[in-house]
Amino acid sequence: MAIPRVHSLKLSPDDSRLVSVVQTLNPDGKSYGTALWAIPLGGEPYRLTRSAKGETAAEFTGTGDLLFTSSRPDPTVKDADEEVAALWLLPAGGGEARRIAARPGGVGAFRTAGDTVVFASDVLDGEEADEAERRKARKDAGISAILHEGYPVRYWDHDLGPGRTRLFAGRLGPDGLEDVRDLTPDPGEALRDAAFTLTPDGRTVISTWRIPLSHAEQRVELVAIDVESGERRTLASEEGHDFGGPLAVSPDGTKIACVRERHAALDRSVRIELWIGDLATGEGRTYAPDLFPSDVVWAPDSAAVHIAADHQGRRPVFRVTLEDGEVTRLTADDASYLALNVSADGGSLYALRSGVALAPGPARIGLDGAIADLPSPAPRPETPGTLTEVTATADDGVTIRGWLVLPEGASAADPAPLLLWIHGGPVASWNDWQWRWQAWIMASHGYAVLMPDPALSTGYGQGMIDRGWGDWGPRTMADLEAIVDAALTRDDLDAGRTAAMGGSFGGYMANWVAGHTDRYRAIVTHASLWHLDQFAGTTDAAMYWQREFGPAGSERYSELSPHLALDKITTPMLVIHGDKDYRVPIGEGLRLWWDLRRSGVESKFLYFPDENHWILKPGNVVAWYESVLAFLAHHVLGEEWKRPESVA
Repeated sequence: MAIPRVHSLKLSPDDSRLVSVVQTLNPDGKSYGTALWAIPLGGEPYRLTRSAKGETAAEFTGTGDLLFTSSRPDPTVKDADEEVAALWLLPAGGGEARRIAARPGGVGAFRTAGDTVVFASDVLDGEEADEAERRKARKDAGISAILHEGYPVRYWDHDLGPGRTRLFAGRLGPDGLEDVRDLTPDPGEALRDAAFTLTPDGRTVISTWRIPLSHAEQRVELVAIDVESGERRTLASEEGHDFGGPLAVSPDGTKIACVRERHAALDRSVRIELWIGDLATGEGRTYAPDLFPSDVVWAPDSAAVHIAADHQGRRPVFRVTLEDGEVTRLTADDASYLALNVSADGGSLYALRSGVALAPGPARIGLDGAIADLPSPAPRPETPGTLTEVTATADDGVTIRGWLVLPEGASAADPAPLLLWIHGGPVASWNDWQWRWQAWIMASHGYAVLMPDPALSTGYGQGMIDRGWGDWGPRTMADLEAIVDAALTRDDLDAGRTAAMGGSFGGYMANWVAGHTDRYRAIVTHASLWHLDQFAGTTDAAMYWQREFGPAGSERYSELSPHLALDKITTPMLVIHGDKDYRVPIGEGLRLWWDLRRSGVESKFLYFPDENHWILKPGNVVAWYESVLAFLAHHVLGEEWKRPESVA
């Protein structure tokens, strides 16, 4: 928990340095703090900021000043609200950071180009002039009620409302952000969770815009907003598709690159593609079929984009040329890349480089594919074991691959117990370092960890997703069985000591596995789907899941819900759930726990009243690992049950 973590990377306009947000454990051991670090190209990293509240979301201005958000106190403002984030500027030439913009609802995401800064803020309906007073009155009166007139009402781990997101624009001046104005005075829920960016001249904001449809459905479009007038026009809209981030405008200011996602249906899977459109006409097309972009950055000549996309258990960097759509893989190693930056001359890329066995750190990528790690503010930890690949052929002839983490000392003479970890998503892949689900911790306790990419995994083409769509349990389990069987032919793995675990969709599959095989000695299910009909109506985005499963009561629920195999479960289970989980609501964990208890299945329930879909507080993370390890030690290794001290 004490290992520093690099979370972002930004390149200065003069190509002289990178800046990262680094997260570290606070001295009390109960929380994390963040700070900005500089990484000179040709020098050693050094810390730029230091405050109890921490700093996040760094962006360079065109002159090299550094903008960031923080809720640190402003020494120049009496009685400043320190509960919400404000926008700060750290001069390129050195000196103290100063606060340049603040709002009663805080400053969220922001972008800058030229002397323009655009930022998002949460705003209450009503007069802007007295918003701070109205917020205080609501708090003083003890009012937490929110009256909703639309859907949804929650998102991941937080309630929506009573404020709504708006975009504000201002001009950088000597005394702060000047002429700040509301660009979107009446957006409704259109900007909820919005992605936005600026054209290079700072005159136009390109943003996602959420459109409500009938029957609680919605569509996400792209709009262009004039910074001077606030005039908005629809840039890209297509029935049955969403447009979303990452967003990137070409350096010549004529094109937008983004992600287009096809809406799913009972017989049609989700499809995520790179889409590039003309900013003047809105006409565009898709590129790089079968690559789902996680990040995108333009080449300086606007003739190509570089994307990071899942591929065969990695996330390489690809170059995509606009004229002919040619796709060229630039990075040939086993790493995964994010936070792409391109040098002014286009000769180098800078990114965070990581992998299943490699914590994130900054790296330089040449257009010839040459890769060089750079000095990092957070040195990478050593991993206690080895990493190898495993492949198997599924019953339909498709190759299933995965990573196998082997602990030190595993051999034919001393085979390691096998732990199957099933990834979430389900449209996802095991291809990167995990701070939340760390296989190397398990390896340090002697377990081999199999991390497969079954049906619905990204990085294997659209066909891999199609084959599992609407067939979650049966198809995915057949793939898992095939690769587990293949792994257990190794003489350094112990086929008699196995366990399975997963979170979110992986938890759904852990529950499915529990009801369809008794090959495992223990199963750990985290934030899991149990009663599919119940889940689909109470999750934070019910419309998304209804597209695949159909309306409540349809046949697919009865085909795919794990709870219907309760009477077949004999394997001991550890159920884990956070009360603030809005993606997979706590009702799933509570019902699963009750069903196991009333059925006499040996089980335990690790409950987090103040955590969400992910367990984030350091002490709770320790309790998570200690409880999982104790449960596995008892059932897989045959040790006497010992209640962990963290939950004693």
